[in-house]
Amino acid sequence: MKSRKLDSGTVLVFDTGDEVVSTLTAFAKANHIAGAHFTAIGAFSGAEIGYFDLEKKDYLKNPVNEQVEVVSLIGDIALDKGEPKVHAHVVVGKRNGAAMGGHLLEARVRPTLELILQESDGQLKRKFDPQSGLALIDLEQK
Repeated sequence: MKSRKLDSGTVLVFDTGDEVVSTLTAFAKANHIAGAHFTAIGAFSGAEIGYFDLEKKDYLKNPVNEQVEVVSLIGDIALDKGEPKVHAHVVVGKRNGAAMGGHLLEARVRPTLELILQESDGQLKRKFDPQSGLALIDLEQK
């Protein structure tokens, strides 16, 4: 992955084979990013997309085992237990025009992914919510 800082944010260009969530998390750690949002387009060779089952408090995993277009990838980065955590949702388009979407658990880039990252002025922090079973952004923390 390559990156370039611009006045309005940072552009990250992922290479073939890069795993999106772990690569973006490593970038956030290395650059001390404590709050940001992002959008991206590109393509994946495969992915695992999750649907959060509120009753089970766990993600149902929907594998994507084919080349797909990334129609939309949006998300944020916030601190969870002091470390940057990526939270992203994705819509992918299949060869036949069908779309799949949900929480991005993991994905491999092929041939590229172009991501625009906008850092926040302050920190965003997550706090575990026992009712949902998720670490949610807590706006009351400073």
